[in-house]
Amino acid sequence: MSNNQKKQLTPVQQEYQALQKQREIKRPVVKNCIKAFLIGGLICLFGQLIQDFYIYYFDFTEQTAGNPTVGTLIFITMLLTGFGVYDRIAQFGGAGTAVPVTGFGNAVISPAIEHRTEGFVLGVGGNIFKLAGSVILFGVFSAFVIALIKTILIRWGGL
Repeated sequence: MSNNQKKQLTPVQQEYQALQKQREIKRPVVKNCIKAFLIGGLICLFGQLIQDFYIYYFDFTEQTAGNPTVGTLIFITMLLTGFGVYDRIAQFGGAGTAVPVTGFGNAVISPAIEHRTEGFVLGVGGNIFKLAGSVILFGVFSAFVIALIKTILIRWGGL
């Protein structure tokens, strides 16, 4: 809080601010960053192993193995979320589980699991894309706009 704002507080409010600051729980920021880095790195390592599996056993190239790798990671995340395992990993790893594509898979399936008691149509179908729907919408729209700009530049720009 700035000094100007502190001057405007009554003595009781200033005393409360001091008490609040004294009792505030200190967050282990460095520890949380390290855990997020390690969990996110392990997820990416697992994704790399899956990609190498597709390249080695199914004759994909590095460029073509990306899509099935992402699909596999999302599928595994959805299974782990359904069994309650991914939530435990996320509690430990924090943002390390939200940043990779696995966070997207978790965001898609979690509302569906939460609202399954309302039925398949209104519960699961109505809520499955509640959080991830905007990501899908803006991702597809952005890809369309970029492809349109690229097409215009190539066709009429001579690039």
